[in-house]
Amino acid sequence: MPLVTPLSADHDLETKKLAEFFNETLGFCPNSVLTMQRRPAISKAFINLNKAVMANEGRVTSALKRMIAWVSSNATGCRYCQAHAIRAAERYGAEQEQLDNIWEYRTHPAFNEAERAALDFSLAASQVPNDVDETIKKRLYEYWDEGEIIEMLGVISLFGYLNRWNDSMGTSIENGAVESGNQYLGKHGWDKGKHV
Repeated sequence: MPLVTPLSADHDLETKKLAEFFNETLGFCPNSVLTMQRRPAISKAFINLNKAVMANEGRVTSALKRMIAWVSSNATGCRYCQAHAIRAAERYGAEQEQLDNIWEYRTHPAFNEAERAALDFSLAASQVPNDVDETIKKRLYEYWDEGEIIEMLGVISLFGYLNRWNDSMGTSIENGAVESGNQYLGKHGWDKGKHV
C-alpha cells in the first residue's frame, strides 16, 4: 500500500498534458507522477526535468541512458525504478542481449568499453558514500566528452530523486513495468516487493 494514493490522471490538466511524454517512454503515466500532482508544481517541474535530462544532445543514446538509470536504481535497491528503467531501455531500442544480461554488463560481450565506463560511473555515483574517483574520471574521458558526462550524471541524479521518492512512497507498480521486471530481471530475484 503506497504512503500516499495516486490521483486520477485528469486531476491536473497541465500535468496530464506534460505526462504524455511517458506514453512514449513507458506506455503509461507512472503512478509516481500521479502522486506528485498533489502538488502540481512538483509534478510539472519533475516532468520538465525528466524531459531535459533524457534529451539526446551527444552520443549517449536513449537506451544507454535507461541502462544507466537501471544500474543506479539497482545500486539503491528501488525495485519500482529498476522495472521502469529496464522497460524504457527496451522501448528505446536496447539490444536484446544487453537487456537479458544487464546484471553482467562488466563482463558480457554485449557491452562495449564505453558503455561499461558509463555504467561503472552510474554505479559509483549511486553509492553512499559516493565512489566516483580519478579512475572513474579517467575511464569516462577515454570515451565521452564533458557534455556527455553531464547527460549521464543528469540521469543518475534524476534517478536518485526517483529512487528515494518511490521507495519511500511505496509507489504501486504498474502492470507493464511488472511484466518488464519479471522478463528481464526476475531470473536474478527481482520482484515488486513493497510496490504492490
